[in-house]
Amino acid sequence: MGLDAGPRFYRSFETQKEVFERVLTACARAGDKVLTIHSVRSAKAVLDMIEQHLPPQQGTAVMHWFTGSASEARRAVDMGCYFSVNHEMLANPKHAALVKNLPLDRLLTETDGPFTALGERPAKPSDVRTAISKLALLLERSEDVVAELLIANLKRLLSLRT
Repeated sequence: MGLDAGPRFYRSFETQKEVFERVLTACARAGDKVLTIHSVRSAKAVLDMIEQHLPPQQGTAVMHWFTGSASEARRAVDMGCYFSVNHEMLANPKHAALVKNLPLDRLLTETDGPFTALGERPAKPSDVRTAISKLALLLERSEDVVAELLIANLKRLLSLRT
């Protein structure tokens, strides 16, 4: 869920915003939800809507493949958001630089399969190890340390819900 203001979906942007607002409002009403949210060329609009319709005590946003600006990333951190990263995101120097500046305790991994590929095949959940390897290189830490950090982050995120 989220907003996509890229060329392919820009025509439906206003409708996307209406639907996204309804989803955020319903999740806030239900409370205690973790929402994975994308923000293709729309980070400011997404953050504005999260701020307006999903109070932190009623849900937590995980920003999926976040490509907003450094200031938008800081804003998302201040709002309590987490960030999920994948191997393709970490292969892009601009996106990797953004990830490197995020707080370590807000990082999670994803594969985004089958929408990303590893070699000739769609990515699958077990390919998350590739993201962990790339993240370890970026952060200049061992894969084991990064894996432990990511597991701790996920446990903390899920414990917020209990």
